Amino acid sequence: MTNNDGVSEIEGTVPAPTPNPVSVLFVCLGNICRSPMAEGVFTSMACPEGKMHPLIASIDSCGTGAYHVGDGPDPRTMATLADNGITNYRHRARKFQTKDFVGFDYILAMDDDNLDHLQRLRAREVKRLGDEEGVGKVMLFGDFGGKKRRSGRGEEVQDPYYGGNDGFVVAYEQSVKFTKAFMQNLEEGLLS
Repeated sequence: MTNNDGVSEIEGTVPAPTPNPVSVLFVCLGNICRSPMAEGVFTSMACPEGKMHPLIASIDSCGTGAYHVGDGPDPRTMATLADNGITNYRHRARKFQTKDFVGFDYILAMDDDNLDHLQRLRAREVKRLGDEEGVGKVMLFGDFGGKKRRSGRGEEVQDPYYGGNDGFVVAYEQSVKFTKAFMQNLEEGLLS
């Protein structure tokens, strides 16, 4: 119970503010392997039974390249998701657009190359707008629960496109681990 001053009568403390819901965008190169894998996993964990988590506003994925625009995810991505009980995921590849910086709070790159590309685009957008206010944060997905490398950056999700199914399994496992860490940070009020 809270009195008129917003102070809890039971504990004598001011309750922590409720974090605002965030929107999350996953980004790889072609938007058919890693970023849709991350989106599918994140959606299944953050929106069980189709009900959106109260701290998640929206979830999407895209690519920095336009190689596969309009295509569905790689069949190996879909098979890996299905093997892990994620059978209702649907997506069509799209290319990252500058407007995504204002449409998403967290723009999570799968690897260093895409991170660097997005950071350059973000710097131009901030310069154009004259302020960082309202411009999404660009980070590696692997900054959440991934192993830190000597560079200080988080873990990369390697592109499994040219390899076998094992690369897709690794990308799935990383997506689960990173999603858990992201959601924990969000629920603890460390994000938003």
